[in-house]
Parts: sequence; C-alpha cells; structure tokens
Amino acid sequence: MSATSDLSSAAGQQTLADGCLVLSHRLSEWMSKAPTMEEDIALGNIALDLLGQARGLLSHIGDQVGVSEDQLAYFRDPADFRNPLICELPNGDYGHTILRQLFVDCWLAQVWPVLAATAPDEVVRGVAEKAVKENAYHLRHSSAWVVRLGDGTDESRRRMVAALDALWPYRGELAVDGWYDRVESVLTEATLPLPARDAWTQRTSSDGWHTEHLGYLLAEMQSLARAHPGATW
Repeated sequence: MSATSDLSSAAGQQTLADGCLVLSHRLSEWMSKAPTMEEDIALGNIALDLLGQARGLLSHIGDQVGVSEDQLAYFRDPADFRNPLICELPNGDYGHTILRQLFVDCWLAQVWPVLAATAPDEVVRGVAEKAVKENAYHLRHSSAWVVRLGDGTDESRRRMVAALDALWPYRGELAVDGWYDRVESVLTEATLPLPARDAWTQRTSSDGWHTEHLGYLLAEMQSLARAHPGATW
C-alpha cells in the first residue's frame, strides 16, 4: 500500500479518525494500572493526543455530512467503524500494549506527514500538522520501551516475543510504504526476531468486519451518550 493511498479521501480520513479514537480508549484503560506512575501519565497523554486527532477529523467529516462529531463517535454501530483492527484488540500485558503502540506509531509516522503536505482541505492539513509533532513523541516513547523490554530480562523478552507473534498478523492495514523499515529497525535494536514480511495477515475492516472486541469497547465508550442522548454539560 502506498503511504498516499486515499489519505485525502473521506474513507481514508475515516480510517485515521476511527483508529485514533478506538486506540485512545484502549490506552485510557491503563489509567492507574500502568507499571509506573510516569507511565500512567505518559499513556494518558498519548491517549489525549489521539483523542484530539480523532476529534479534529471527526468534526470535519461530520461537517461534510451534516452530523456532529459526537454522533459519529457515540451513535455508530461497530460495523460502521473503519479503524485498523489492531487498534481494537485488548491491551494484554504492558509489553503487548507497547508493541501495538509501536506498530500504530510507525503507521502514523508515515501517513500524517503525507496528509499534512497533500490534503486539499485546510482543516485536515491543520490536524495533520499538529499530529506530526505529537506522533514524534509517541514513536520515541514506544520505540524506547520496545527496546528496553525486548533486550531486557528473560521474562520481558519472552513476553515481547509472544506479543510479536500475536500482533504481526494485524499489520496489514498499517503496512504503508516505509512501515516495515521503521518497525524492523526497532525490533533489531531490541534483539527481537524479524517476522516474515509476507506472512499471513488478518482481513481488514474496510467492509465493516471487526473482531468481537470492538463491540464490547464501544458498549463501554458509548454507554453514557446513548443513555442520555443530547445531554450537555
């Protein structure tokens, strides 16, 4: 897939928006549960950045079709979401979460700059330009932790290898131009094995198919808005 494929299209923006929104919720589940207080703060900040990116795009998408960002976030069913499947997977242990984050960060490191440079709409370019700076921090954070855990103790390495085996099939929606090079560079520094690029990949969400996990995530994320539609505070 080219890094420029359909990024400026409504479908491409929806994939980015939904991916950031869903992953933001997943990361928020770590609050008060991360390995250290510093990581509680770091993951919370990353979740907020992703939420801001999602809101920027959802607000713009909503303006084009005459609905609010809240309607898009809280009143769509799972089959209407187009997030990469990897974003909806359960967190697992911290190593699993941080490797998933690396995969997504490497994807966004490729697509945000392209969108910032080529999007015909000024609003979308503005969202992307801000996201480029935020993602640079996210990628430094996830890369450092993958190296630390992969090249750490026997137990941390074992968990990272298990996470790599579990997550690699979900790379297909992320593997734009340059993605493999970025990921493999970090895996090599972490002394982790490099899975085959042509290994089997899971199907995509392009037709509304998702894992069973998204329904549970949305039920929690959308419950308040659906219980009190139209409420303001």
